[in-house]
Amino acid sequence: MGNLLQISIFLVLCIFIQSSACGQGVGAGHRLDTHVWPKRIFSLNQCSPEKSKEPFGRGLGATEARKPLLEPETRFLLFKDENDRLGCRLRPQHPETLQGCGFNSSQPLVMIIHGWSGSESATVGKDSDSDSQVDGLLETWIWKIVGALKSRQSQPVNVVLVDWISLAYQHYAVAVRNTRVVGREVAALLLWLEESVTFSRSKVHLIGYSLGAHVSGFAGSSMGGKSKIGRITGLDPAGPMFEGTPPNDRLSPDDANFVDAIHTFTREHMGLSVGIKQPIAHYDFYPNGGSFQPGCHFLELYKHIAEHGLNAITQTIKCAHERSVHLFIDSLLHSDLQSTGFQCSDMDSFSQGLCLNCKKGRCNTLGYDIRRDRSGNSKRLFLITRAQSPFKVYHYQFKIQFVNQIEKPVEPTFTMSLLGTKEEIKKIPITLGKGITSNKTYSFLITLDKDIGELMVLKFKWENSAVWANVWNTVQTIMLWGIEPNYSGLVLKTIWVKAGETQQRMTFCPENVDDLQLHPTQEKVFVKCELKWKRLRRRSR
Repeated sequence: MGNLLQISIFLVLCIFIQSSACGQGVGAGHRLDTHVWPKRIFSLNQCSPEKSKEPFGRGLGATEARKPLLEPETRFLLFKDENDRLGCRLRPQHPETLQGCGFNSSQPLVMIIHGWSGSESATVGKDSDSDSQVDGLLETWIWKIVGALKSRQSQPVNVVLVDWISLAYQHYAVAVRNTRVVGREVAALLLWLEESVTFSRSKVHLIGYSLGAHVSGFAGSSMGGKSKIGRITGLDPAGPMFEGTPPNDRLSPDDANFVDAIHTFTREHMGLSVGIKQPIAHYDFYPNGGSFQPGCHFLELYKHIAEHGLNAITQTIKCAHERSVHLFIDSLLHSDLQSTGFQCSDMDSFSQGLCLNCKKGRCNTLGYDIRRDRSGNSKRLFLITRAQSPFKVYHYQFKIQFVNQIEKPVEPTFTMSLLGTKEEIKKIPITLGKGITSNKTYSFLITLDKDIGELMVLKFKWENSAVWANVWNTVQTIMLWGIEPNYSGLVLKTIWVKAGETQQRMTFCPENVDDLQLHPTQEKVFVKCELKWKRLRRRSR
């Protein structure tokens, strides 16, 4: 099954690679390292005969952005409410469309920019004469994010879709070049709003998915002037032909007052990944490490067949890439269940629970309600999520120090039950990796789907098999005949806990201090040390 997943993702990447033979790179002097790709992938006769004549330079400025395009192919569609599926077309230099469509200049503007379209279905409905009709076969997530934004009555916003399907429905390399064209068109619209209705660019939030993320970057850099647009959010920004390029040739922190990005599909195949791996924002979030997402394995194909029918395989392949969008939508729909990311060097360190620190801006909220802090360097934030909405989990770091009284290292299997003021979670598997040696502290991460409240009691159990128990009993029997019996085993005195979301630190001690030995199949109960000492004081009075 794992091979099927790799083959399917490889096929998707082949589409990217094949199309890259149809044109040059996105930046000046950028070239394709053709020795990396299998030569049979290239088939130049499949490429579009049209060669893009757009300059690759990015510093176009406000003057260039204001120039009217002869035949703008990008449509700007304003939605009136959460149930609107048609939209009303805004036309730059036509102020009557602002009033006719109901644009509210006192409210912020959120613009949604879709990505590359690789299917013919994207062109259905484009021959319609109606300016208010959106292609019904656009990605379904577009309607979800529009509805989520418009449903937040406490924070009303103008919501506009940047429909560039005719430019996105191209070979990938051609669509990449078109991102600059669309970026200038978005900038032209914003500059027109600034001039016609004194609409401040600081009130603009661009949300771009995949190639749309880089469109957002090009729009921001094309504005000119000293001030920048307010915010850009990149949802798994596209990787092929952008990875490793200079900031001028992709989305970067310089493109807006605040830039955040969510990376969800950075797993590499043949040196390429669908989503860009490198940090490109003020805050770059890497859910579940960013390489792949839970619930997106090919084992989920049957569920996708029930939901998407014949499109199930496509949905399964793009599941991780599109997860970035659904994480963002989730942040809009579940404002009481915001996911927190924590700054860390890599996923391995995060998996050990070493990075649950919120001091000096080291953590932030993923999604719409992110805290807009800016710093000199991009911050890489990691978090774990569930496989479906709501995606939030609660992160805990556990630190345990064993005293191993057995001469050789042992590799037992443990489980831990957590009792909080709200819920109890039973038998969470604990993986410590290497064999347990004496006086070494082990740190690991546990995530919970539920809010259990304040953690009060821990139950730690050695879950080894019956074989281990028989060996243990044999050892104990032999020791009874010794001249000086020495009860060997594992001693566990203290468990330290830190809750990531609340930053609370707790220390747990054995409930029974007279029996500290831990052996197979046995469970030890730990309570908060301060509560334990209070009980002992009461008994001594």
